[in-house]
Amino acid sequence: MASDMTKPILDALSASDAPIISNQAFPSIPSTNVKSALDRLGSRQMVEYETMDREVISLTEEGETIANNGSHEVKVFQAVVAAMDGLKISDLPGIVGKDNAKVGQGNAFKKGWIKKDKDLLRPNTESVVDDTRELLMTVKNTQTLGDQKAIADLKRRKLITLQKVVTFKISKGPKYAKEFVKEETDLTFDMLNSGSWKTVNLKPYNFKAKGAPTTAGALHPLNKVRQEFRNIFFEMGFEEMPTNRYVETGFWNFDALFVPQQHPARDLQDTFYIADPAKADPPREDPLNDPHRPKSAQPASKATTAKPLDYKDYWENVREVHQNGKYGSIGYRYPWSADECLRLVLRTHTTSVSAYVLHKLAADPRPARFFSIDRVFRNEAVDATHLAEFHQIEGVIADFGLTLGGLIGFMEVFFAKMGIHQLRFKPAYNPYTEPSMEIFGYHDGLGKWVEIGNSGMFRPEMLEPMGLPKDMRVYGWGLSLERPTMIKYGVSNIRELVGHKVDLNFIETNPAVRLEKD
Repeated sequence: MASDMTKPILDALSASDAPIISNQAFPSIPSTNVKSALDRLGSRQMVEYETMDREVISLTEEGETIANNGSHEVKVFQAVVAAMDGLKISDLPGIVGKDNAKVGQGNAFKKGWIKKDKDLLRPNTESVVDDTRELLMTVKNTQTLGDQKAIADLKRRKLITLQKVVTFKISKGPKYAKEFVKEETDLTFDMLNSGSWKTVNLKPYNFKAKGAPTTAGALHPLNKVRQEFRNIFFEMGFEEMPTNRYVETGFWNFDALFVPQQHPARDLQDTFYIADPAKADPPREDPLNDPHRPKSAQPASKATTAKPLDYKDYWENVREVHQNGKYGSIGYRYPWSADECLRLVLRTHTTSVSAYVLHKLAADPRPARFFSIDRVFRNEAVDATHLAEFHQIEGVIADFGLTLGGLIGFMEVFFAKMGIHQLRFKPAYNPYTEPSMEIFGYHDGLGKWVEIGNSGMFRPEMLEPMGLPKDMRVYGWGLSLERPTMIKYGVSNIRELVGHKVDLNFIETNPAVRLEKD
């Protein structure tokens, strides 16, 4: 124990006028015990010490055997010399041992001590010097060896090991004393009552000591990046949409977005369907009484003359535009199924929330900006870049007289706030937007163009059934939260960011993030 070494150290210093060396004064005491006692004495300036490190060489069990009995290659050479007519290779293990034969034969060939004559081993020299044994004897006696090449060779053959030895040069300090006086660590009531606190020796505080780490919660990188996106949206005048419904009906998730009921995305391969209950009730509530309506989607005043479109009327409009065509569209011309529309699903995108909020806005149409960031679920194969659930960032702008050029201009401003200044747009197809564009940004770190989002203008077949005016246009765009987070934090596998394989130390120590900074 460290406390047991304080007195021996003080006694050794008292008996010597010169500094003492720890491994000479206390050869059987571990250096860690000596160091603990020295730290205790040193903090009180009773001793001063200097740490001296050196590397010593020791023999392994096999090295010890060779030092005592000779090397494997010498034993092989002696066996070959003893066989006057040559030694069969197959007989060598029985004479010198299996392990000795394998290693010794190779080394003897390498040194040129023996040669092979057909299937016989014959000596190639009259005498040999066992240099391996001599090196090991030197190591055994001195624990050192000057030839670094020889050290590396013996270490490779696992005949020696290198060990770091720590020793201390100890001398008397300014406050040296022969006895270590016990110090009190607490100021007690008895000391105050008796007055002994005036003469007692109190242990000084060590203000340089590191405190114990305090465990605390930590924000996940996804939450940090999510908050950065929220700040961007709020700065640009957006209102956050309610996204607390993970389970949606097929109506809001697909039909309201003009996605046909035969669309591949609605197959079991892409969508998680709820088993119990399997279907929702038909629509019945009045949209004006919805407590989740965003503030900007509320009527401007109680005196407004705007009439909200009832859910049942909206339902019938969606059925009509799908099945027979309406609002200038020929529709899809298929028998629309109400049962398919009411099936419950884990939402595959937050655009279902956008449709819900835009329907509320139809009660009092006005320019509005909405955004959402939340989880969506898709039945996809899990790999380094895909999970069955992820976060979708979605923005919606509703106004009169909007154009595609305005959408492109807005995207340039929006992504510039994330530090992405080079954008390209590629025509794409979405059931609920026309025209549609995929957004690509140049990534300086990767040195290439990468897809960063999808965008478009919502179709009249989606907007007019809600009751929105014909001249109102709506921008919509979206991107994932995981991809920018992986890029910012240098994560190559999404399973290291989300899921049971995440390193909790990474969560606790990851830095803050600024999207506009590289």
